[in-house]
Amino acid sequence: MATSLRINGTAHNVELPEDVPLLWVLRDEIGLTGTKFGCGVAACGACTVHIDGEAVRSCQVALGDVWGDVTTIEGVGTPDAMATIQRAWVEEQVAQCGYCQSGQIMQAAALLAENPDPTDADINDAMQGNLCRCGTYPRIRAAVKSAARMMKEA
Repeated sequence: MATSLRINGTAHNVELPEDVPLLWVLRDEIGLTGTKFGCGVAACGACTVHIDGEAVRSCQVALGDVWGDVTTIEGVGTPDAMATIQRAWVEEQVAQCGYCQSGQIMQAAALLAENPDPTDADINDAMQGNLCRCGTYPRIRAAVKSAARMMKEA
């Protein structure tokens, strides 16, 4: 079945069954491999993307259920919150292995879009579904706070 999607501002038409997970559409059909496969059951957050600004696990969203514009880590722009959060990620030296980072950044960006001044509890709550095997959680929290400060100053 033909499905039209808007991904990172570009229209894409794909000929796939509607039950194919969005993750595989992004990676295998469109070639956007920044969104990672981690667990396949929405438990790790590595596959986090935005649909109409909402952070979702693309491994559990079927192609036929995509309800709006999709933004992946490749679609981050400047000078918006996503670019700020990426800058904070680098300044706080968050990444170690880096595998989970695209999902972490997408989740953090959604948090800051909804709550530009999050507390530690807000950050912990929003980020709890994104796992980091390297354990960089203190640096993730610091980067989210740093990005929030940068956004206020801008």
